[in-house]
Parts: sequence; C-alpha cells; structure tokens
Amino acid sequence: MKKGVLPFLVLLFFGSQALSETNEIRIAKQYGINYLPFIVLEEHKLIEKYAKEAGLGDVKVLWATFGGGAATNDALLSGNIDINSNGVAPFLILWGKTKGKVKALAASDKANYILNTSNANVKSLRDFTDKDKIALPAVKVSIQALLLQIAAAQEFGIKNYNKLDHLTVTLKHPDALISILSSKSEITTHFATEPFATIELQNPNIRQVISSDEIVGKGLTTGLVSTSEKFYNENPKLVKVFLKSLNEAAEWINNNEKEAAKLYVKVTKSKESEELIYKILSERDVKFSIKPTDITLFSDFLYEIGSIKTKPTQKELFFDEISNDIYK
Repeated sequence: MKKGVLPFLVLLFFGSQALSETNEIRIAKQYGINYLPFIVLEEHKLIEKYAKEAGLGDVKVLWATFGGGAATNDALLSGNIDINSNGVAPFLILWGKTKGKVKALAASDKANYILNTSNANVKSLRDFTDKDKIALPAVKVSIQALLLQIAAAQEFGIKNYNKLDHLTVTLKHPDALISILSSKSEITTHFATEPFATIELQNPNIRQVISSDEIVGKGLTTGLVSTSEKFYNENPKLVKVFLKSLNEAAEWINNNEKEAAKLYVKVTKSKESEELIYKILSERDVKFSIKPTDITLFSDFLYEIGSIKTKPTQKELFFDEISNDIYK
C-alpha cells in the first residue's frame, strides 16, 4: 500500500461516518386534538415516505406519548427522544435552561385553552379558594400554568402572578376530565385542551371561567416542536424531511376535517363521536400550521418574572430551517 493511502482511507471512512445521518428518529407527542398532526404523521407514515425520497433509506420512527411538557423536556434532555412536541411555555423554559442549545423547529398548532370549573361559586379568578384544585398537565411548566400566571398578573398585578399556583396539580388531560366530572374528586377545575374542554362543557354543572383567547388574544401559536442543536446539526436532511412531513400533516387536517376526526377517534379510541370531534375541528379555534406567530409575549413574561434569564427575540428561539423561511 502506498504511503499516505491508509491515513486517507481512515479519514474517508470516519468522514463518511460523520456525514451519515441517523436511521431512527424518536418523537414525543401528548394527549388531545392539539397533537393530531403527530397522529397523522404516524398513521400516514409520512416521515418514512419522504425519508426514502430524500435518499435516507428506511428510517425507523418511534413514538412516545407523554402527559405533559415537563416530561417531554426531561426526555429530550436525557436523550430519550429526538423531537420534542409541547406547549410554548415548557419549550421556553427548556430554551432558557439550555441557554439556547434547544431551539424550536416549527409551530404545530394554534388553540384556545379553556379553564373549566365545577364549582358553582367560581365566576372569575377572584372566586377561587384553597378548597379548589386546578388540574394542569404540568405545574409551573405547562402552557396552561403560564396562561394562569399571566391571567393572575392581569387580575391581581404582576407581583401576584403566582397567586393561584398553590392550587394547581399535575394531571394528564384524560385523568383531569374524569376527575372534574366526578362529584367525589378534589379537582374542581381543569385548564383543558380539546376535546376535553368541549366534553366537560356538555355537563350542565361545569362552566367556563376564562380562556386563553381572553388572556392573550386569538390565534397565537400554543404548540411547538423542538430539538437539540446536536440532532439538528447532525441530521439536516432528516430535519427537512420532518418539517415537510409535519407541514403536509397540518395541511391534510385543515383540508380533510371529517377524515381527520375519524382518524382521531380511531387511533385514540375516543368514546366521543366523530361528529363531535369534527365539530371541534371545524368550529372551535384549533388550527394547524408549522409557521409560528410571535411568541415573545410569552417569553417576555417569563423573563419579567425571572423564569428565564435572557429575553430572546423571536428569531433567536428558532433554528434557521424555519427562521430563514419566516424572516427572509
């Protein structure tokens, strides 16, 4: 073998290894209609399809369902998932915790979250007492927890943003639904996503206290997908495949609401009718898009109360893959 050939072959081998992308991607999802795009991704096998078209071969897609954003954050930090899907609040907290080493890839949904109660004495935030328990997907971390803090700040002043925090408990949406419908449960209130919010309001003993639309305005991005800088930099083709697939899933739902409702009921084994899920998709404020609205309203508030140490711009929160498209 000629002098210099071996080092060249070693360099070629390890160089090609470094350039190769993973053949497996692990994605987190949660409960509720907000995560319908991920159901579509899984059932239609869009990532697998576009990965092949991109020359990545047979990419294995693994799915994990979590009860809240705190759990998905932990999974991403521990390396147990590659793509995180959760609300704006847990993402922003993770962005701050990692000093920007985790960024958002895209939005996933825009939804109206509703604070429902079974306590007949509660007409506003001022009526809650220590006897009330408010169910959230994750105390202090979830988008619902953040919305409740923003609402409290609006009602009682910024210094009292956490006035209702001691009433909150961590509970998965399906479990919170069961609890608030039960007369024997200590849970009197649930900050619910769909379809749980609509199901609860069908009960005459449950009423809406406030909604996210009232707190921060209509049409704001509430769900995001994110990943680490490491995964993003090492898998550029797969990231593009994921974004293309997610965008197609969102568009398919928006254009095929009846079929999407049928798919949701089938996959989640929901006891609710396809008609009810279709009504929620077509009439309620649940929309799907990978393009985010300005989420700095949330990050500015978290910075103001000291939950994150840096006040980011919108562009700093997203990887270039989507930022280039939004800001060009």
